[in-house]
Amino acid sequence: MTRWALLLSALWISFAQAPAPSPEPAAVEFSCPMDPDIRSKAPGKCSRCGMPLEPRIQEPMRFAMRVKATPPQIPAGRDVRLQFRITEPKSGAAVKDYKVVHEKLFHLFLVSQDLRYFAHEHPIAKRDGSFDFTARFPAPGHYALLADVYPKDGTPQLLSKIVTTAGYTKSLQESVTQPARDLSPKQGENLKVELTIEPTQPIAGKKTLLFFRLSPAEGFEQYLGAWGHMLVASNDLTDLIHGHPTYVTQPDGLPQVQFDVFFPREAVYRVWVQFQRNGIVNTVAFTIPVTGLR
Repeated sequence: MTRWALLLSALWISFAQAPAPSPEPAAVEFSCPMDPDIRSKAPGKCSRCGMPLEPRIQEPMRFAMRVKATPPQIPAGRDVRLQFRITEPKSGAAVKDYKVVHEKLFHLFLVSQDLRYFAHEHPIAKRDGSFDFTARFPAPGHYALLADVYPKDGTPQLLSKIVTTAGYTKSLQESVTQPARDLSPKQGENLKVELTIEPTQPIAGKKTLLFFRLSPAEGFEQYLGAWGHMLVASNDLTDLIHGHPTYVTQPDGLPQVQFDVFFPREAVYRVWVQFQRNGIVNTVAFTIPVTGLR
Protein backbone atom coordinates (compact mmCIF):
# COMPACT_ATOMS: atom_id res chain seq x y z
CA MET A 1 0.00 0.00 0.00
CA THR A 2 1.41 3.35 -0.98
CA ARG A 3 2.10 6.17 1.48
CA TRP A 4 -0.93 8.16 0.23
CA ALA A 5 -3.16 5.10 0.45
CA LEU A 6 -2.05 4.53 4.07
CA LEU A 7 -2.71 8.20 4.90
CA LEU A 8 -6.21 8.12 3.36
CA SER A 9 -7.00 4.87 5.17
CA ALA A 10 -5.96 6.40 8.51
CA LEU A 11 -8.09 9.48 7.90
CA TRP A 12 -11.07 7.33 7.00
CA ILE A 13 -10.70 5.23 10.16
CA SER A 14 -10.35 8.39 12.29
CA PHE A 15 -13.46 9.92 10.71
CA ALA A 16 -15.49 6.71 11.10
CA GLN A 17 -14.56 6.41 14.78
CA ALA A 18 -15.19 10.07 15.65
CA PRO A 19 -18.29 10.54 17.83
CA ALA A 20 -21.34 11.96 16.15
CA PRO A 21 -21.96 15.61 16.95
CA SER A 22 -24.39 16.16 19.84
CA PRO A 23 -27.84 17.24 18.69
CA GLU A 24 -28.82 20.80 19.41
CA PRO A 25 -31.01 21.03 22.52
CA ALA A 26 -34.66 21.54 21.74
CA ALA A 27 -35.77 25.12 22.04
CA VAL A 28 -37.70 25.80 25.23
CA GLU A 29 -41.17 27.18 24.64
CA PHE A 30 -42.76 29.21 27.38
CA SER A 31 -46.52 29.32 27.84
CA CYS A 32 -49.09 30.77 30.19
CA PRO A 33 -50.58 28.23 32.62
CA MET A 34 -53.93 30.06 32.53
CA ASP A 35 -53.99 30.76 28.78
CA PRO A 36 -51.94 28.00 27.08
CA ASP A 37 -52.40 29.57 23.65
CA ILE A 38 -50.17 32.46 24.77
CA ARG A 39 -46.64 31.24 24.00
CA SER A 40 -43.17 32.72 23.74
CA LYS A 41 -39.61 31.63 23.04
CA ALA A 42 -38.40 33.65 26.02
CA PRO A 43 -39.56 34.05 29.62
CA GLY A 44 -41.86 36.89 30.48
CA LYS A 45 -45.47 37.58 31.41
CA CYS A 46 -48.69 36.62 29.69
CA SER A 47 -49.96 39.42 27.47
CA ARG A 48 -53.53 38.50 28.39
CA CYS A 49 -53.66 37.82 32.12
CA GLY A 50 -50.24 38.96 33.35
CA MET A 51 -49.16 35.64 34.88
CA PRO A 52 -45.49 34.56 34.54
CA LEU A 53 -44.89 32.28 31.56
CA GLU A 54 -43.64 28.79 32.41
CA PRO A 55 -41.06 26.76 30.42
CA ARG A 56 -43.36 23.85 29.69
CA ILE A 57 -46.84 22.96 28.52
CA GLN A 58 -48.55 20.62 30.96
CA GLU A 59 -51.27 18.18 30.17
CA PRO A 60 -54.48 19.26 31.93
CA MET A 61 -55.08 17.52 35.26
CA ARG A 62 -58.57 17.56 36.73
CA PHE A 63 -58.54 17.93 40.51
CA ALA A 64 -61.62 17.63 42.75
CA MET A 65 -63.18 20.06 45.20
CA ARG A 66 -64.97 19.24 48.44
CA VAL A 67 -67.12 21.83 50.16
CA LYS A 68 -68.18 21.52 53.80
CA ALA A 69 -70.84 23.91 55.12
CA THR A 70 -71.35 24.83 58.78
CA PRO A 71 -74.20 24.53 59.56
CA PRO A 72 -74.71 21.73 57.00
CA GLN A 73 -78.26 22.89 56.30
CA ILE A 74 -77.31 26.15 54.58
CA PRO A 75 -79.54 29.00 55.76
CA ALA A 76 -80.67 31.79 53.45
CA GLY A 77 -79.96 35.30 54.65
CA ARG A 78 -77.62 34.20 57.45
CA ASP A 79 -73.89 33.53 57.70
CA VAL A 80 -72.60 30.08 56.79
CA ARG A 81 -69.01 28.92 57.02
CA LEU A 82 -67.71 27.21 53.89
CA GLN A 83 -64.57 25.09 53.97
CA PHE A 84 -62.97 24.22 50.62
CA ARG A 85 -60.54 21.35 50.13
CA ILE A 86 -58.88 20.51 46.81
CA THR A 87 -57.80 16.89 46.25
CA GLU A 88 -55.41 15.29 43.77
CA PRO A 89 -56.90 13.33 40.85
CA LYS A 90 -55.05 10.04 41.39
CA SER A 91 -54.36 9.66 45.09
CA GLY A 92 -57.25 11.72 46.41
CA ALA A 93 -54.80 13.38 48.82
CA ALA A 94 -55.50 16.92 49.93
CA VAL A 95 -53.50 19.61 48.14
CA LYS A 96 -51.44 21.69 50.55
CA ASP A 97 -49.38 23.95 48.29
CA TYR A 98 -50.70 26.39 45.70
CA LYS A 99 -49.35 28.96 43.28
CA VAL A 100 -50.53 32.53 43.33
CA VAL A 101 -53.02 33.39 40.56
CA HIS A 102 -53.64 37.10 40.06
CA GLU A 103 -52.30 38.04 43.48
CA LYS A 104 -54.41 35.44 45.32
CA LEU A 105 -54.25 31.73 46.12
CA PHE A 106 -58.00 31.19 45.73
CA HIS A 107 -60.60 33.09 43.74
CA LEU A 108 -64.20 32.20 44.61
CA PHE A 109 -67.16 33.22 42.47
CA LEU A 110 -70.72 32.85 43.76
CA VAL A 111 -73.73 33.05 41.42
CA SER A 112 -77.41 32.58 42.24
CA GLN A 113 -79.80 30.50 40.12
CA ASP A 114 -81.71 33.62 39.01
CA LEU A 115 -78.41 35.29 37.99
CA ARG A 116 -79.15 38.29 40.21
CA TYR A 117 -76.50 37.63 42.85
CA PHE A 118 -72.79 37.66 42.04
CA ALA A 119 -69.69 37.86 44.24
CA HIS A 120 -65.96 37.53 43.65
CA GLU A 121 -64.26 36.66 46.94
CA HIS A 122 -60.97 35.26 48.27
CA PRO A 123 -61.18 32.55 50.96
CA ILE A 124 -58.54 32.40 53.68
CA ALA A 125 -55.82 29.73 53.40
CA LYS A 126 -55.28 27.36 56.33
CA ARG A 127 -52.11 25.44 57.22
CA ASP A 128 -53.62 22.12 56.15
CA GLY A 129 -54.25 23.41 52.62
CA SER A 130 -57.96 24.07 53.06
CA PHE A 131 -59.63 27.45 52.63
CA ASP A 132 -62.33 29.11 54.73
CA PHE A 133 -64.93 31.67 53.73
CA THR A 134 -68.03 33.00 55.47
CA ALA A 135 -70.83 33.46 52.95
CA ARG A 136 -74.34 34.78 53.15
CA PHE A 137 -76.72 33.61 50.44
CA PRO A 138 -79.32 36.38 50.14
CA ALA A 139 -82.38 34.32 49.18
CA PRO A 140 -83.55 30.68 49.11
CA GLY A 141 -82.42 28.71 46.09
CA HIS A 142 -79.49 27.14 44.25
CA TYR A 143 -76.05 28.76 44.07
CA ALA A 144 -73.01 27.95 41.96
CA LEU A 145 -69.60 28.09 43.62
CA LEU A 146 -66.67 28.40 41.20
CA ALA A 147 -63.11 28.04 42.50
CA ASP A 148 -60.12 29.29 40.53
CA VAL A 149 -56.97 27.71 42.04
CA TYR A 150 -53.54 26.50 40.89
CA PRO A 151 -52.18 23.45 42.76
CA LYS A 152 -48.38 23.64 42.87
CA ASP A 153 -47.89 20.21 41.28
CA GLY A 154 -50.81 20.44 38.88
CA THR A 155 -52.40 22.77 36.39
CA PRO A 156 -54.78 25.72 36.87
CA GLN A 157 -58.22 24.57 37.96
CA LEU A 158 -61.75 25.92 37.54
CA LEU A 159 -63.84 23.74 39.86
CA SER A 160 -67.55 24.22 40.44
CA LYS A 161 -70.18 22.94 42.83
CA ILE A 162 -73.89 23.68 43.29
CA VAL A 163 -75.22 24.20 46.81
CA THR A 164 -78.85 24.66 47.87
CA THR A 165 -80.25 26.54 50.83
CA ALA A 166 -82.26 24.65 53.43
CA GLY A 167 -85.94 24.16 52.68
CA TYR A 168 -85.72 25.01 48.97
CA THR A 169 -87.49 22.19 47.10
CA LYS A 170 -87.48 23.19 43.42
CA SER A 171 -85.01 21.38 41.19
CA LEU A 172 -82.33 23.34 39.38
CA GLN A 173 -84.12 22.73 36.10
CA GLU A 174 -87.38 24.07 37.52
CA SER A 175 -85.54 27.16 38.72
CA VAL A 176 -84.04 28.13 35.37
CA THR A 177 -84.86 31.70 34.36
CA GLN A 178 -84.92 33.27 30.90
CA PRO A 179 -83.65 36.83 31.39
CA ALA A 180 -84.05 39.21 28.46
CA ARG A 181 -81.13 40.40 26.36
CA ASP A 182 -79.49 43.41 27.99
CA LEU A 183 -76.55 45.20 26.39
CA SER A 184 -77.46 48.65 27.71
CA PRO A 185 -74.67 50.84 29.17
CA LYS A 186 -74.04 50.31 32.86
CA GLN A 187 -72.88 52.72 35.54
CA GLY A 188 -70.60 51.26 38.19
CA GLU A 189 -69.35 52.96 41.33
CA ASN A 190 -67.19 55.43 39.44
CA LEU A 191 -67.00 54.04 35.92
CA LYS A 192 -69.40 53.84 32.97
CA VAL A 193 -69.20 50.62 30.94
CA GLU A 194 -70.60 50.25 27.40
CA LEU A 195 -70.64 46.94 25.53
CA THR A 196 -70.59 46.08 21.84
CA ILE A 197 -70.28 42.54 20.53
CA GLU A 198 -69.14 40.87 17.30
CA PRO A 199 -71.09 39.19 15.87
CA THR A 200 -74.18 40.99 17.09
CA GLN A 201 -75.86 37.60 17.52
CA PRO A 202 -73.38 35.19 19.15
CA ILE A 203 -73.40 31.57 17.98
CA ALA A 204 -72.46 28.69 20.25
CA GLY A 205 -69.00 27.28 19.57
CA LYS A 206 -67.83 30.28 17.57
CA LYS A 207 -65.66 33.12 18.84
CA THR A 208 -67.49 36.18 20.14
CA LEU A 209 -65.63 39.43 20.73
CA LEU A 210 -66.82 41.54 23.65
CA PHE A 211 -65.67 45.19 23.57
CA PHE A 212 -66.10 47.18 26.78
CA ARG A 213 -65.65 50.94 26.45
CA LEU A 214 -64.85 52.63 29.75
CA SER A 215 -65.25 56.24 30.81
CA PRO A 216 -63.77 58.34 32.19
CA ALA A 217 -60.25 57.24 31.26
CA GLU A 218 -58.51 58.93 34.18
CA GLY A 219 -57.61 56.56 36.98
CA PHE A 220 -58.24 53.30 35.08
CA GLU A 221 -55.89 50.69 36.57
CA GLN A 222 -55.31 46.98 36.88
CA TYR A 223 -57.38 44.90 39.29
CA LEU A 224 -55.72 41.81 40.78
CA GLY A 225 -52.99 41.79 38.16
CA ALA A 226 -55.23 42.16 35.09
CA TRP A 227 -57.02 44.96 33.23
CA GLY A 228 -60.29 43.28 33.99
CA HIS A 229 -61.96 40.11 35.17
CA MET A 230 -64.99 38.47 33.59
CA LEU A 231 -67.29 35.70 34.75
CA VAL A 232 -69.80 34.13 32.37
CA ALA A 233 -72.65 31.95 33.67
CA SER A 234 -75.34 30.13 31.71
CA ASN A 235 -78.90 30.50 32.99
CA ASP A 236 -78.92 26.88 34.23
CA LEU A 237 -75.54 27.33 36.00
CA THR A 238 -74.04 24.52 33.90
CA ASP A 239 -71.39 26.59 32.14
CA LEU A 240 -69.12 28.93 34.10
CA ILE A 241 -66.21 30.75 32.49
CA HIS A 242 -63.59 32.99 34.12
CA GLY A 243 -61.66 35.13 31.64
CA HIS A 244 -59.32 38.09 31.24
CA PRO A 245 -58.90 40.68 28.48
CA THR A 246 -57.06 39.89 25.28
CA TYR A 247 -56.44 43.54 24.35
CA VAL A 248 -56.69 46.99 25.85
CA THR A 249 -56.79 49.82 23.33
CA GLN A 250 -57.77 53.49 23.27
CA PRO A 251 -59.34 54.14 19.85
CA ASP A 252 -60.84 57.49 20.89
CA GLY A 253 -58.88 58.28 24.02
CA LEU A 254 -61.08 56.06 26.21
CA PRO A 255 -60.00 52.57 27.30
CA GLN A 256 -61.57 49.73 25.30
CA VAL A 257 -61.08 46.30 26.84
CA GLN A 258 -61.59 43.23 24.64
CA PHE A 259 -62.53 39.75 25.83
CA ASP A 260 -62.70 36.75 23.47
CA VAL A 261 -65.37 34.21 24.42
CA PHE A 262 -66.48 30.85 23.06
CA PHE A 263 -69.98 30.30 24.43
CA PRO A 264 -70.17 26.50 24.65
CA ARG A 265 -73.86 25.98 23.74
CA GLU A 266 -77.20 27.61 23.11
CA ALA A 267 -78.42 29.35 26.27
CA VAL A 268 -78.86 32.72 27.91
CA TYR A 269 -75.66 33.94 29.57
CA ARG A 270 -75.09 36.58 32.23
CA VAL A 271 -71.71 38.28 31.88
CA TRP A 272 -70.20 40.09 34.87
CA VAL A 273 -67.14 42.26 34.33
CA GLN A 274 -64.97 43.98 36.91
CA PHE A 275 -62.78 47.00 36.27
CA GLN A 276 -60.89 49.16 38.73
CA ARG A 277 -60.64 52.95 38.75
CA ASN A 278 -58.91 54.99 41.45
CA GLY A 279 -58.83 51.99 43.77
CA ILE A 280 -62.57 51.24 43.43
CA VAL A 281 -63.75 47.98 41.83
CA ASN A 282 -66.69 48.43 39.46
CA THR A 283 -68.85 45.34 38.88
CA VAL A 284 -71.52 45.45 36.16
CA ALA A 285 -73.51 42.78 34.32
CA PHE A 286 -74.91 42.20 30.82
CA THR A 287 -77.20 39.48 29.47
CA ILE A 288 -76.43 37.78 26.15
CA PRO A 289 -78.65 35.15 24.50
CA VAL A 290 -76.61 32.72 22.40
CA THR A 291 -78.09 30.68 19.55
CA GLY A 292 -77.01 27.33 18.20
CA LEU A 293 -75.88 26.58 14.66
CA ARG A 294 -78.82 26.66 12.27
